[in-house]
Amino acid sequence: MSSAPRWLAMATLVTLVAGCSGTKTDPDQVRQNVRLVDATPAAAGPLAEANWLIAKEPSTVDLDLDAANSQSDLVMANVCERLLQLRPDLTSKPHLASAYKWATPDTLVFTLRTDVTFHSGKPMTADDVVWSMRRHAADGAAESDEYVNVTSIGRTGPAEVTVKLKQPDALFLQAMAGDAGVVLERAAVEAQGDKYGTPRGKDACSGPFTLDTWASGDRVVLSKAPDYWDKAKAAKTGRITFRWAEDDAIVNSLVTGSADGAYLENLAAATRLASGGTTTISQGPDTRVWNLMATERGALADARLRKALALAINRDGINRAAMAGLGQPAKEPVGPGAWGYEKAVFQSAYDSLPGSPVPPDVEAAKKLVGEVGPTEPIVVASDGTPIRDVIANALVDAAGKIGLQASITQIPPQQYGEYLIKPDLRKQADLFADDYYISKNDPVGFYKNGSSKSSVNWVFKDPEYDELVPKARAAIDDAERAGIATDMARRWADGMPWISLVQSPSTVALSTKVTGVPASGCYRYYPWAADLGAKGS
Repeated sequence: MSSAPRWLAMATLVTLVAGCSGTKTDPDQVRQNVRLVDATPAAAGPLAEANWLIAKEPSTVDLDLDAANSQSDLVMANVCERLLQLRPDLTSKPHLASAYKWATPDTLVFTLRTDVTFHSGKPMTADDVVWSMRRHAADGAAESDEYVNVTSIGRTGPAEVTVKLKQPDALFLQAMAGDAGVVLERAAVEAQGDKYGTPRGKDACSGPFTLDTWASGDRVVLSKAPDYWDKAKAAKTGRITFRWAEDDAIVNSLVTGSADGAYLENLAAATRLASGGTTTISQGPDTRVWNLMATERGALADARLRKALALAINRDGINRAAMAGLGQPAKEPVGPGAWGYEKAVFQSAYDSLPGSPVPPDVEAAKKLVGEVGPTEPIVVASDGTPIRDVIANALVDAAGKIGLQASITQIPPQQYGEYLIKPDLRKQADLFADDYYISKNDPVGFYKNGSSKSSVNWVFKDPEYDELVPKARAAIDDAERAGIATDMARRWADGMPWISLVQSPSTVALSTKVTGVPASGCYRYYPWAADLGAKGS
């Protein structure tokens, strides 16, 4: 579609969303060729080198910066390690910390491994862990919100770190398997100064790969760590080169064999790759969901209008047109990969959530619009990428069917992601389409975003909800926490600060010559490339 006139592209997308009759591939046939697994089959042998494709260049490899994104995580998950480790089944286990315990309801003690060495060859110390955690907790750091209840972090033994909190916090422990639990070598970071995290710097980590080269604008290269401390988990691949490309180029490179794999952000790219010829497609559980996020601009200040649009939008059409049918219409803004405990409770609560019907309930939506009366025109943002164009057109189509005026504003891709941190950019639109995921296997890890103080909630203010956030975090008992989480989910659905659209399972495309990597969303935090290797004959 890149060669088609802009107006023709828009018209085609509207047709796809409205009726799905314009698709040339059968989503049901595509799904038959997709493997549903936590991980692809284990590698049979080593691989000298591999070429891996990602959607865009990492903006930094310093995971404490707001500029870090999913591409930064995807690459650096193989270089940096965490106190806990997220596994392919989305459970977590001790890692750099060999054990942990709640010494009291508000005191968490980590026992550290004594055999870990950084890439410099120096041993990991309790002082490195304390310094790293304090760096994550610092004002303005990307992971500082995970430390909201922490009052002190200290070395309490040669291989022991103790964290004291204002209250028990079940999410804090889970966060130690994400970027909030990364352990850095203090001396290596401080010696680099401003170079750390940039193409001029080096890594300061302990993982199975080292950061070999970052040639800005071209590639990032990781090399197998020569003396990785965990011999049993050493990388099977000697060298992996990451390059970034548009969707069509990713597909063509995989089909022709010039690339070995990619985690696909655009699921529609899987249509040519799921044929079973030169590539395979595998999907696994994830927390990632595409949503329309309502801004404080004002046209959707009344929750009834947000709920009306949620009732009227065609989720199945979006899934088929934008994701080749490989997604799943979503009722809530966090995927089932977050159900790491009490799964039956969460499934039952999900099934009963109202407000996100498939097919749309246009008549119910019209009633809500009628209750509100005359409204301002609605503006939805897109950055011109296929999936956001599909979503934007679906929103305009839904609005028109229920008596609302809506239009699309185009925001340059390089600026689009800044809406999260720039209120002036949010003034340009009432809705931004984006995907969102969490590092924890706990819905509370998402629903804390419903707080009135949340940086990603601009329209939903509920004092009773605000009281549930600390209560949920403090509920160490899983059954108690699940009950609070489902209450939060119901309140979120009633307030509808975001309009949930489609669950996006983690999707990995591989050459038929390689295997071993996880299919689940753990790849953002788990050293997935260490499992990559040659496929058996």
